[in-house]
Amino acid sequence: MDTGNSTVVTKLFLFGLTQSQDTQILLFVLVSMFYLIILPGNVLIILTIRSDPRLNAPLYFFLGNLAFLDASYSFIVSPMMLVDSFYEKKVISYRGCITQLFFLHFLAAGEMFLLVVMAFDRYITICWPLHYATVMSPRVCYALLLALWLGGFAHSIVQVALILHLTFCGPNQLDNCFCDVPQVIKLACTDTFVVELLMVSNSGLLTLLCFLSLLTSYAVILCRVKGHSSEGKSKDISTCTTHIIIVFLMFGPAIFIYTRPFRAFPADKVVALFHTVIFPLLNPVIYTLRNQEVKASMIKLLCQYRVF
Repeated sequence: MDTGNSTVVTKLFLFGLTQSQDTQILLFVLVSMFYLIILPGNVLIILTIRSDPRLNAPLYFFLGNLAFLDASYSFIVSPMMLVDSFYEKKVISYRGCITQLFFLHFLAAGEMFLLVVMAFDRYITICWPLHYATVMSPRVCYALLLALWLGGFAHSIVQVALILHLTFCGPNQLDNCFCDVPQVIKLACTDTFVVELLMVSNSGLLTLLCFLSLLTSYAVILCRVKGHSSEGKSKDISTCTTHIIIVFLMFGPAIFIYTRPFRAFPADKVVALFHTVIFPLLNPVIYTLRNQEVKASMIKLLCQYRVF
């Protein structure tokens, strides 16, 4: 404890996902397997898109950035969770907790905005094909990429700023395996009603609005696709279906966590585990299985380096 500062808690103790040793060993094995698939899978997607000149459309440019975000996201929680499995007492410093929280929301918000950009790309492709080359020029793509990174930073810095204004004088036990807003804010010694309201507005409302706008966009796109000729129709439907699956997998847990008052529910830890560990794995799996161009280029790249 540091009694000289307004924030006197200098370290936090994490309860983890479970107190059962057998369950911890099982989770260690599962998380290790997921992590060993997430990182190579996303790196392989990035290398495939970078190495194949045919994958130069904006869709693949954004897909490569999505893989980069997923790979980066997997570094925030999984390594620490694996290391903590060997310790009875799981400890994180207050500064480490705030840093983890910042990057967690920075990358998650960036990915959320990227999915919105990818929906916009599909809308222009299908609804305004003659204007696609002009609207989605390389300069526009880089501008959109910069905007989503700045949007993620702005979202995350607001979260951190609100938490830094709170006073933490104890307790210092966090009922989770990593630091996130709903758990950290409950440790404050002051009334957090206004801060919780601002947090829900910043995270929950933003997440819900993006989710609804994405569903509306893809509904319009699918309606347009049904009116097209059979040529290219199945490919457009497959691409949109893939994006819709990713939207549900990402926004479902986020809406559950951030669009309600910060009260503990039995399912919170399971949803948090899915959102931070399992979800980043699903992007490379879904995209490589459903996108024939990426799959073919990936196999070609692996054969080129004699992987199999």
